[in-house]
Amino acid sequence: MRLTEEKIKVVAFDADDTLWDCQSWFDEVEHRCGDLLRPWATQEEVTQGLFATERANMELLGYGTKAFTISLVENAVKMTNGEIPGDIVSQLIQMGKGLLRFPTTPLPEVKSSLQRLYDDGRYRLVVFTKGELLDQESKLKRSGLGDYFEYMETVSNKGKDEYVTLCNHLDIEPDEMVMVGNSFRSDIAPALAVGCYAIHIPYHVVWELEKSEEFPHERLQKISHFGEVLDILSIK
Repeated sequence: MRLTEEKIKVVAFDADDTLWDCQSWFDEVEHRCGDLLRPWATQEEVTQGLFATERANMELLGYGTKAFTISLVENAVKMTNGEIPGDIVSQLIQMGKGLLRFPTTPLPEVKSSLQRLYDDGRYRLVVFTKGELLDQESKLKRSGLGDYFEYMETVSNKGKDEYVTLCNHLDIEPDEMVMVGNSFRSDIAPALAVGCYAIHIPYHVVWELEKSEEFPHERLQKISHFGEVLDILSIK
């Protein structure tokens, strides 16, 4: 699949684990939580319990660091049968707050590729991500990538309706946008379903709730490194 400006007007990028590393920071907190709760549960039990708690809280809390922190503490209370000491609760809260400040260093080839896309000028570049608004805005600012994008939208979920709304807001048809992201569930499948093109860049770590079956599609290209986006978009 090779796209040109004759068809594509907008290139939308996911943020976490597409532009910068994110999930590995959450995984590290999860492992540290397991160490703290070792007197009461194994790491596997903590991990499974946290996943179940996050899934149960999803409808009420949605995605993001604050939702994760609440689930982290709630699961710890369950794992210890309510016996968790206050100092451990405090440590879990501080670990959660730390996830609001981790460095969002651009992944390899991201900054240079965005610079070339921006300099070329044929495509409108936007960020389309899900999570908490303040957190996602802060991550983009810390990354130093904000100037490359004309627009950023943060939503609580990335489904078909959200992609249609984004296209309407940008005043384009779905087949005039290509979505670039690491999550097949959130970045690829719903984009394809409404008629967008998509470029899938798998990341080496995947949150359990983002795992899904992949499938081939005529409007989909799977790549292994970010710089390949330039070839697909005919950037020389």
